[in-house]
Amino acid sequence: MTSTNDRLVADMTAWRRDLHAHPEFGFEEKRTAAFVAAKLRAFGLDEVAEGIGGTGVVGTLRRGKGNRAVALRADMDALRITEQGGAVYRSTRHGTMHACGHDGHTAMLLGAAKMLSEEGGFDGTVRFVFQPAEEWGKGALAMLADGLMERFPFEEIYGLHNMPGLPVGKFETRPGAIMSAEDNFEITLKGVGGHAARPHSGNETLVAACATVVNLQTIVSRRLSPADIAVVSVTEVITDGTRNALPGLARILGDARSFRPEVSAKIEQQMRTIAKGTADAYGCEVEVDYTREFVPLLNDPALVDHAFAAANVVFGPENVSVAVEPMTGSEDFAQFLAHVPGCFVFIGNGQQSAPLHNPTYDFNDDALIYGARFHAEIARQRLAPPGVVQ
Repeated sequence: MTSTNDRLVADMTAWRRDLHAHPEFGFEEKRTAAFVAAKLRAFGLDEVAEGIGGTGVVGTLRRGKGNRAVALRADMDALRITEQGGAVYRSTRHGTMHACGHDGHTAMLLGAAKMLSEEGGFDGTVRFVFQPAEEWGKGALAMLADGLMERFPFEEIYGLHNMPGLPVGKFETRPGAIMSAEDNFEITLKGVGGHAARPHSGNETLVAACATVVNLQTIVSRRLSPADIAVVSVTEVITDGTRNALPGLARILGDARSFRPEVSAKIEQQMRTIAKGTADAYGCEVEVDYTREFVPLLNDPALVDHAFAAANVVFGPENVSVAVEPMTGSEDFAQFLAHVPGCFVFIGNGQQSAPLHNPTYDFNDDALIYGARFHAEIARQRLAPPGVVQ
């Protein structure tokens, strides 16, 4: 068994580093998708479908006579970040890198597919869902719109993400809310620009923009219940001014995170009120564009119990725990849960790991075997052959 694991780890490490060296942004994952599809065919899967939702791949593996199907999902896309790490397998594409570990997620799910195809141990159908464009929240919807559920039906779905700061070999998840919704906003202030030496001759927008940014901070601190978790973050302020010219146009961009639709609606309503009131106070016109990009990720409690059961086998009970708080990060996996129950989990990427979306981040190859074994174990437990007690 050890030699088999060693070979699988060596394979997954090689796959992961190859994918890391060739990152592709959302809906551009043509090389990655071809790589995945070729591996799945080499493993002898029953079906391998490409181009699902643009660049998605779905592999199907059947064993026995069971009529139930479960899905295991990995994301494939990279980020528009220039890598600063020193790995010999660093990105060969300037301005694009796997700064979130999707190369590792893809390699782990490939490892699970190889393991299950060679060893079996389940009765039913496993769908291996390799999703594009997770980072900007469009890939799951694209696959669903392309008939994922109709063409490759399944009753439940599982996914995972690596977690910097959590030691390798540790596992966490929780029932209910585990990751937040993400809303994007853009507030546009319009006035009259002019000479920096004569602010009274126009109606510049920069001071109004600064006041708006400060006032937005009262939404969470003064307009929402302290029992609700929410974040409102301004990430950009862009004007048409220059060194000696006051701007007549200012744009405020950012995002908001929450776990309940009512809270999201409250944030939007308060933002519109604050933006209008502040603009009026400074004599500016204002427009607010508010969009909802990610929905909250709500784990099914029963499937969380099953995930813990599988994790106890793979990680050991002493390394499995309930995540104390939900994360205010967002995850496109949540879109699948509008169609079937699912469970999303976190596995350790190491205490010394750089943060996600950092230019020095790298996936920890020591975590590969844990992810692959968890995927395989949850499939085996949920599709246990007749007479096998779980």
